Amino acid sequence: MKYFVAAGEDRQLDAAARGGLRGSYIQLSDGVTHYELAGPAGGDVVVLTGGLTIPLFYWDELAVELHARGLRTLAYSGYGRGYSDRVVARYDEALFVRQLRELVEHLDLPAAHVVGTSMGALIAMSYVGQHAGSAATLTLVGPAGLSRQPVAQKLLLGNDIAAGVIAKRFGRRFLEQHLGHNVADPYRAAVLAAMIGDASRYEGSIYALFETLQHFPLFDRAELYRHTGTLGLPTQLIWGRQDHVTPISSVDQVRELLRPSQCHVIDDCGHMAPFERPLVVADQLATFYRSA
Repeated sequence: MKYFVAAGEDRQLDAAARGGLRGSYIQLSDGVTHYELAGPAGGDVVVLTGGLTIPLFYWDELAVELHARGLRTLAYSGYGRGYSDRVVARYDEALFVRQLRELVEHLDLPAAHVVGTSMGALIAMSYVGQHAGSAATLTLVGPAGLSRQPVAQKLLLGNDIAAGVIAKRFGRRFLEQHLGHNVADPYRAAVLAAMIGDASRYEGSIYALFETLQHFPLFDRAELYRHTGTLGLPTQLIWGRQDHVTPISSVDQVRELLRPSQCHVIDDCGHMAPFERPLVVADQLATFYRSA
């Protein structure tokens, strides 16, 4: 898909735009990454890897709870998300794993507790599988990858011309509809929509989203789960019972493939447990890290 500017993208992401934002920026091999390393000095580091649309600010409330438990956090925005660069590249798994690896290496972090949610769970699994010793534990929250790609989506996104037309005409509507399925609580949903909506006004946001849908393998990833389960890494699974994006009906298959040390289901919680139930998730993470 060729780079394009979609309707509603009325801002350019440059140093001036980033100047008023919290966090830090680093130039990696593919582009600039927005990140925030925070929390008590000397605490174990928790690396927070987000999903298809979310910026690093998504993790704010969870990060505060983890800091209170003596943990440091590294949150960042994937390329094309938040205030990281909209790179003109193939938005595949290799791009996002490379971004995470380079960020961790530049910050010279020790083996960390890696947390991945939704698409970020696939990035996290690929990262720990390729870089032995990079992780102390792995936690997957509402992970993607076990459903089959709808035939219509596969046909439409498999053609660059068709995908480009759909992205330019309907991309923002798709983004809004996707966000509408993530969080049930109207207030929290509005907060999330405003957070992502602001970042999506920068040129190249819809392009990056649809490039990811085209090239990142979001479906039929059973082998990745199976391989991760052979790594001998302490692994935890967390899922919201009302998750309608990556439905909890897949939990038994994930447990069989991944063989996690622990599995927790959070009641009255949708797809975005770290955002919807930060206190509960922080308690589960801290307890897991102590036991691991």
